[in-house]
Amino acid sequence: MSLRFHEISEARHRILNPFTDAKLDLLGRLCHLTPGSRHLDLACGKGEMVSRWAADYGTEAVGVDISRVFLDAARQRAAELDVSDRVTFVEADAGSYQPSPEAFDLVSCIGATWIGGGTAGTLDLMRPALRPDGLALVGECYWITPPPPEALDALGITPDGAVSLWGTAERCDQAGFELVEMLLADPDDWDRYMAPQWWTLSQWLRDNPADPDVPAIRELLERSRRSHLEYGRQYLGWGVFVLRPTK
Repeated sequence: MSLRFHEISEARHRILNPFTDAKLDLLGRLCHLTPGSRHLDLACGKGEMVSRWAADYGTEAVGVDISRVFLDAARQRAAELDVSDRVTFVEADAGSYQPSPEAFDLVSCIGATWIGGGTAGTLDLMRPALRPDGLALVGECYWITPPPPEALDALGITPDGAVSLWGTAERCDQAGFELVEMLLADPDDWDRYMAPQWWTLSQWLRDNPADPDVPAIRELLERSRRSHLEYGRQYLGWGVFVLRPTK
């Protein structure tokens, strides 16, 4: 999906993943955040996580994203929560961003491991910025049960793009990280992420009938509804995995 289509479909979202406000808050507690902890979030989207945690726990954060639209929303959210002095947003490709070595207590990439070509590659990108005793957070899809071949095509996932829950833990282990906690989305979380996009896209089509992207947006809407209802809800899981480096 193009960046513009992401910006359109998620225009009404604050959290750009199948995660609720309550689970985002719980994840912060699971990470045992403390005032002054430094947090780097790669592909931060609208910055809800870094701004919320800066407000709740006194963390300092840098969020990196390629979308100016999302970053404008992120800066507005930081201002709403009165944390603009502790949260910085950088417009850049998260896959090539080069932070200072070992500068962060927490490095995250939630739902965007495409920046490193998958889980292992993304962890390789994250490691240099992470202090030896720090935590890495990765948000990733996994298969709840083995999917039929047609589900891969419908969901736009390559054969090696997702593995089982245990397989995901193994990928983290092979990349040199120990799984110490996790928080998984449930079907309702997926619904609250996917279904509002259908309303947003439908309304966009009504409001922009002359836009040249109308056929592609209509196809995206139809594909999103069908893939989620026919396959995603049954086969596709998603979670945030809390990791500690082992080497």
